[in-house]
Amino acid sequence: MTKADIVERIYERARASKKDASEVVDLVFELIKACLEKGEKVKLSGFGNFVVHEKRPRKGRNPQTGAEIIISGRRVLSFKASQVLKSTINGGSLSAKTADLESATLRGPSQ
Repeated sequence: MTKADIVERIYERARASKKDASEVVDLVFELIKACLEKGEKVKLSGFGNFVVHEKRPRKGRNPQTGAEIIISGRRVLSFKASQVLKSTINGGSLSAKTADLESATLRGPSQ
């Protein structure tokens, strides 16, 4: 799915103009991007979390020469899907492990 596909679906479902739908999509992405640039976590309920991690500089080797080099630190973006999204992707049912954990929680401690 592309950004244009998202705009098209919003246009169809919200009965807004394509221009308005495009502006909404652009605004949402700009807000998410701005939060991530500041290092803030973005949590989308029922979807997942975007988190920026700081990686420290580290030693590495040039594979051709074997010379030791310093790999500079950087920021990396990670995404972790929510249980709701994972469940939806897997056919609407929770995984066996999650179901076991939930049933154990509902039963309480074993005697």
